[in-house]
Amino acid sequence: MLCRELRHVGDEAMAYEVTAARKRPRTFDQIVGQEFVVATLRGAIERDRIAHAFLFSGPRGVGKTSAARVLARALNCATGPTPEPCGNCNQCKEIVAGASLDVIEIDGASNTSVDDVRAIRDEVLFPPTAARHKVYIIDEVHMLSNSAFNALLKTIEEPPPYVVFIFATTEIHKVPATIRSRCQQFTFRLFSIDEICRRLAEVARELDLAADDEALIWIAKEAEGSLRDAYTTFDQIASFTGAGRISVDAIRDTVGALSLDELNQVGELIGSDDGNAMLALADTILERGVSVERFVIALADYLRSLLLLRHGVERPGILGYAAQSFSAQARSRLKVSELELAGEMLLELYRNLKQSVSPRFELELLLSRLARVQGLVTPDELLAEVSAIKGQFENDSPAPTAPARREAPVPADTGPLRESSTARAAPAVPLGGADGPPPPAGPALTDTAAAPRAAAGAGPEPAAPEPAPPPAADGLLTKLSAQIRTHDQFALAASLERAQGAEVDGDRLTITFGSRERYSGQHVTGEQRVVAAAAAAVVGRPVSVKVSYDRDGDQPRPGTAGGGDVQRFLKVFRGEVVKEISFGT
Repeated sequence: MLCRELRHVGDEAMAYEVTAARKRPRTFDQIVGQEFVVATLRGAIERDRIAHAFLFSGPRGVGKTSAARVLARALNCATGPTPEPCGNCNQCKEIVAGASLDVIEIDGASNTSVDDVRAIRDEVLFPPTAARHKVYIIDEVHMLSNSAFNALLKTIEEPPPYVVFIFATTEIHKVPATIRSRCQQFTFRLFSIDEICRRLAEVARELDLAADDEALIWIAKEAEGSLRDAYTTFDQIASFTGAGRISVDAIRDTVGALSLDELNQVGELIGSDDGNAMLALADTILERGVSVERFVIALADYLRSLLLLRHGVERPGILGYAAQSFSAQARSRLKVSELELAGEMLLELYRNLKQSVSPRFELELLLSRLARVQGLVTPDELLAEVSAIKGQFENDSPAPTAPARREAPVPADTGPLRESSTARAAPAVPLGGADGPPPPAGPALTDTAAAPRAAAGAGPEPAAPEPAPPPAADGLLTKLSAQIRTHDQFALAASLERAQGAEVDGDRLTITFGSRERYSGQHVTGEQRVVAAAAAAVVGRPVSVKVSYDRDGDQPRPGTAGGGDVQRFLKVFRGEVVKEISFGT
């Protein structure tokens, strides 16, 4: 009792009341931004369906404890239970003043042990002294120990009919599922910037203070959805300005923030390739007392606004300022990809600031890079460049020739090449390659359709060319490799290009590798069906494939300037042999 009297004396001595306490909701109508919670609690009270345990969760400063007190008043009001507590009865006044013996507020952070919960379990056996319900409001309930939660389970599951538990927490994931399942859960959401600005403007009118819209938007953004944080910052700035105007300049002087003009200057230097001016401007801002962390946060938010503007978003509540307040030069200079890259660099710097040896130096390094951000390559641009180079190399590969075609049988087990048009209509390659003279015409081939055509009066069948001899070894390997590449077998084509030579003898194709190229030879051996199908298309008749190895083939072939490796090097890089030098052993 003595403590309560001292408290009332203190209240009379302190006439001033902070905005967050003065604007604390007293009724459900005063709870803003939590329409679902208010509607559900109102309906439960009107229908007399009041649960024995509630769990309010959400970020800080969104009204969890205030809603719990309003619910306690609604349950214990002399005219209730009612969703509209009168505010004049003894119970309403005592609950507002925090002096009710039947509404017990407990700080879960300082009462975490199982003994504290056991005390609650013993107290609930006694009915309320003057009120209708005995209400326990446990704030930051997630701070209770596991033993305390276990001791509370039975009590909150089957309490006496006059007991109501209201739990509040900012970290719902730390509350055990056994507790959550025994409570009605309500999630409180963050306030929007527009809603906070409306509340701050209302407070400014009550205090007869003039406040710029940009200043109120800045306070709302700084609060990050917490109305209590917004009220606290407003009180601080109002105390600094006195009876003057709450402006962005006043905020800058009070909390060491960056103004939009300074951010526009930084934005105009991003991508300008003028690192000297960028570092000089950063030095001026930091010497004014702005912390490195606040600099990074403000610049990241500014770049976010520029990115939103490039995507057509111009709502001041999202951007933080009016769209026309942003520098036109900063808005037009940077592309979307450059803004994204700059934003990623800033966020990465913010994550590393706590482990940095010199945060200011890290910021200066970043600003120096941002000054030349247009010269930096993003991962997407690098991938596109690599893809373009790859496509250029593939287009420079020798394409298969298309001479006169004739029907040629294809082996039955040609694998994935069996259904290709190349395998069904294999070209006849003349001796010496595609550039050689065409083969002489031979006698016409007879087939079962010749007789009907003759009977129908058709002319004689045109003479088909005789099968041409196979091309030379070098030309045959080149054509085989090109034919296989048309079927996207690039690894197999590369193995063939490492062969020393190839020779067709009758119906057999022999591919010779040096003894050091056994891996490539084994690759070709494992893909004999694919190679046989490609060889049939090149040679003009079915052939079998045999792989052999030659020790002498390890030396470069005469006239090849170092062998196949050098030839491939010249081909890829479009070079030429200027001079050949032989070294003796």
